[in-house]
Amino acid sequence: MQKGNIGVTTENIFPVIKKFLYSDHEIFLREMVSNAVDATQKLKTLAQNGEYKQELGDLTVRVSMDADKGTITISDHGIGMTEEEIDKYINQIAFSGVTDFMEKYKDTANSIIGHFGLGFYSSFMVSKKVEIVTKSYKEGSKAVKWSCDGSPAYEIDDAERAEHGSDIILYIDDDCKEFLDKYKLEGLLQKYCKFLAVPVAFGKKTEWKDGKQVDTDEDNIINNVEPLWTKTPSTLKDEDYKSFYRTLYPMSDEPLFWIHLNVDYPFNLTGILYFPKIKSNIELQKNKIQLYCNQVFVTDQVEGIVPEFLTLLHGVIDSPDIPLNVSRSYLQSDREVKKISTYITKKVADRLKAIFGEDRKQYEEKWDDLKLFINYGILSEEGFYDRAKDFALMKDVDGKYFTFDEYKKLIEASQKDKDDTLVYLYATDKEEQYSYIKAAQDKGYSVLLLDGQLDVPCIQTLEQKFEKSRFTRVDSDIIDRLIVKQNAPKNTLSQEESDNLSAVFSTQMPKLDKTEFMVQVDALGADARPVVITQNEWMRRMKEMSRFQAGMGFYGQMPDSYTLVLNSDHTLVKKVLNDAQTALSDELKPVESELKGQEARLAALNQAQDKKKPEEITQEEKDDKQQTQKAIDEQKQKKQQLISNYAAKNSIVHQLIDLALLQNGMLKGEALDKFLKRSVELIG
Repeated sequence: MQKGNIGVTTENIFPVIKKFLYSDHEIFLREMVSNAVDATQKLKTLAQNGEYKQELGDLTVRVSMDADKGTITISDHGIGMTEEEIDKYINQIAFSGVTDFMEKYKDTANSIIGHFGLGFYSSFMVSKKVEIVTKSYKEGSKAVKWSCDGSPAYEIDDAERAEHGSDIILYIDDDCKEFLDKYKLEGLLQKYCKFLAVPVAFGKKTEWKDGKQVDTDEDNIINNVEPLWTKTPSTLKDEDYKSFYRTLYPMSDEPLFWIHLNVDYPFNLTGILYFPKIKSNIELQKNKIQLYCNQVFVTDQVEGIVPEFLTLLHGVIDSPDIPLNVSRSYLQSDREVKKISTYITKKVADRLKAIFGEDRKQYEEKWDDLKLFINYGILSEEGFYDRAKDFALMKDVDGKYFTFDEYKKLIEASQKDKDDTLVYLYATDKEEQYSYIKAAQDKGYSVLLLDGQLDVPCIQTLEQKFEKSRFTRVDSDIIDRLIVKQNAPKNTLSQEESDNLSAVFSTQMPKLDKTEFMVQVDALGADARPVVITQNEWMRRMKEMSRFQAGMGFYGQMPDSYTLVLNSDHTLVKKVLNDAQTALSDELKPVESELKGQEARLAALNQAQDKKKPEEITQEEKDDKQQTQKAIDEQKQKKQQLISNYAAKNSIVHQLIDLALLQNGMLKGEALDKFLKRSVELIG
């Protein structure tokens, strides 16, 4: 028997392993099984090279569990180890501290993993004792047993083993007993070992017999040794890809498209990326791409390798060239990863362009599901717009699809304003904005439908990319001001008439939570509507952007601001104005006369005081000015109250306001009930 200490100069390697090298205890199983697979594949390579001339036999890696003994055993029929190799790979982990170790292995950590050594020591994350019973494939080799109880001390002894290979027996620690649950263990094997290149068996398959599940003689092989991404694309059919997708994501809808990655220069990368059906909930859909290293599962957090917008895709990427740190679980950031990210972006763009070119009709049918990816890419990935502009589509409210160039050609003759800016009109809801869409179409304009989650946030990027263009929602202004062709017709009302008309309506606007209304008078023509509610394009866009961009929360807190536009040319609005002037004439005359007198007095006081230095103005003069301003405010308030009292009883005013609110989906509850009753009365 040989006894000794593992070659470390730290007091105890194992706390370092538990706290530093490995982030997640469950990966011990991945390391153990993938080591067994490596050992098996090495034997197959030796046989292919003629260095091993015996029969290979059954190369299945077997994982077993004994809950009574508290052990998990991983067995292989690979190359095994001699006593000298145990000493080299297991005992000589010579480092003088964590920092020195990481510095020493920073370039070679990837090559250590997958061999006996550090990967093997992950077993001590969950074990109080580990044994290796191994026999080398080399002729004349003896079986040996190595054991260690979690301290630097180890023992090596002779052992009995008929065939080459290794058994790793883990005596599970008291605080890790959850790993002795059959279903937990099988779940971890499914997670990490599902596509390993050598068969991995865990127990036997079961069948239902005599009212219970019983074991059969057939091994329960948990992995597919030749997953789809390892095969040549030309040998595969659509159904193969769909079937594999169902294996990866059993509860998902059928994917839209897929891309088979297969490159061996300047790096090795294989994989299959699927476009799932997605309409919203971006965050919920992430972490669906699985990263493998030689068919060993590494992580499903691939932000370092896959560009941000493509983390919405599903599927598998496998590359031995992706640099990983010691635990295989975290990607190291370097230029190689950046190259891979750029390559994947290019492959995805090329594939989408090809699909668009091959079958535009099918592409258009899938566009509403697909556009979230494209928009996310345009928003988040520098340079993706230049690739996407050839296959990104716009859809109008009638359901017709256009490329960016096609749509520009469609509208450039009719939708340029007087400053030669091309105006892209859009709606976000066909039903709610129907009347605004209709008004635009009646003018001969085309209206886009931007109803996707990222359609509107994309607008700003498109405005920067398109030459001399702007996007405007159809309800952001009256139709003649959406695309201003010439100077607007003059309002024929006097300033006093406009102010009084505005006051009649503004005093009756409802008090809605986080909502502000302004009233504006415009000459829109006798055939245009009497009232219309608009919402400023820029302000609304800022509020919408605040939902997606950090640092814009200020806009999200601001109230929604709407403008009620009164058409001074419409007979109903004229009637309201005439009725108001008739009804209020006697009451308003003395108030307006007093108001004009006080305003003239204030103007004279201001003029006189403007000629003096501040220190020359007496307190009496200051008080006089203050009293005059107070008198003006009182008269204005009195005028406002008189107008409000009149307007409150005017059913046409309320009917017009409610019609405008109804058109915008803002008339609800009690207000809607009053409107319906008033409508009946007016008809009667």
